[in-house]
Amino acid sequence: MNQQERCLRLIRTLLDETPQYRDIAVPLGAERRWQLLRSLMNVRPPMPVTDEFLRVQDEFLKEMTAEKGITDGDSLPACPGDPHLVLWQGDITTLRCDAIVNAANSRMLGCFSPCHGCIDNIIHTMSGVQLRLACDELMRAQGHEEPTGQAKITPGFNLPARYVLHTVGPIIDDEVTAGDEALLASCYRSCLELANQNGLRSVAFCCISTGVFRFPPDRAAGIAVRTVKEFLQGETSVRHVIFNVFKDSDLAIYRELLVQG
Repeated sequence: MNQQERCLRLIRTLLDETPQYRDIAVPLGAERRWQLLRSLMNVRPPMPVTDEFLRVQDEFLKEMTAEKGITDGDSLPACPGDPHLVLWQGDITTLRCDAIVNAANSRMLGCFSPCHGCIDNIIHTMSGVQLRLACDELMRAQGHEEPTGQAKITPGFNLPARYVLHTVGPIIDDEVTAGDEALLASCYRSCLELANQNGLRSVAFCCISTGVFRFPPDRAAGIAVRTVKEFLQGETSVRHVIFNVFKDSDLAIYRELLVQG
């Protein structure tokens, strides 16, 4: 079965399991089919799925990631003056390391907006529907929404990373307060503490809260770097922290802090 056959089978399964979607026409082009599949995965609630669906989905997602190209986190060059820190611009879902960090929302179930550009959406998409199921299990056991500044861990499933660390950053509605800064620092610290508890050696952080949560990127980066450096001064299994950026503007901010500073 090739990629297009896998994609078509997955689409048909997802359309068939939800009555209101059964009349949706399947597009002909490969890119539009992928957009439809991704959309159906994004809106799918956490409910049981067959082993056959998972087998086909896993083959599809792993081949897609391989086609993008996997980056080995251990091969990335360290920042000048600190062998434990790395600055890397790229797609975090293609990074091989012990854990990547997901900027989640308080429901912790991923982004339900079809093909949304947030990191929560793309991580859940490329990990597969198992990630939402795993998060749902954690949240049902917890019995309430995830507080800001804490963290949860799940397997990475179809990602090159072994685990995903999920954390909810502060939402900025007006001016950034000292409390907001403390909560953002707690996000980084909670992820590192959880990584240490699980004996992980490498963690890749996204730019937590700087997207739709509106934390100013320059202030967020300063908090991120300072918190990580402080944590690494203590006893921990974490030996390798990657600051992952996607935008050129974020790259310039982190380069000033980590390379030129």
